[in-house]
Amino acid sequence: MNDTAVEHNVTLWMANDIPARMYYAGRRWRVSDTPTRLRESIWAAPLHGGRSLYGWRFQATDDDGTSFVFDVFRTENDWHVHRAYT
Repeated sequence: MNDTAVEHNVTLWMANDIPARMYYAGRRWRVSDTPTRLRESIWAAPLHGGRSLYGWRFQATDDDGTSFVFDVFRTENDWHVHRAYT
């Protein structure tokens, strides 16, 4: 499994508070398995007001059929990809 650590803008669309689609690294992705919610993980950090970061791990597939596993987390204002695995 290869590990990619590059920062790109992320837009994440949710369906019933669960990731469904994403725009990341110039590509459109659709979530292609059941996402796993990440809480109190090793990269959780306290934010103002005592809240912690939280995120999701999910497989997503682009329009060409390429699939990655993504670890994403939410800050106060934005979503970020923490890791992407091939």
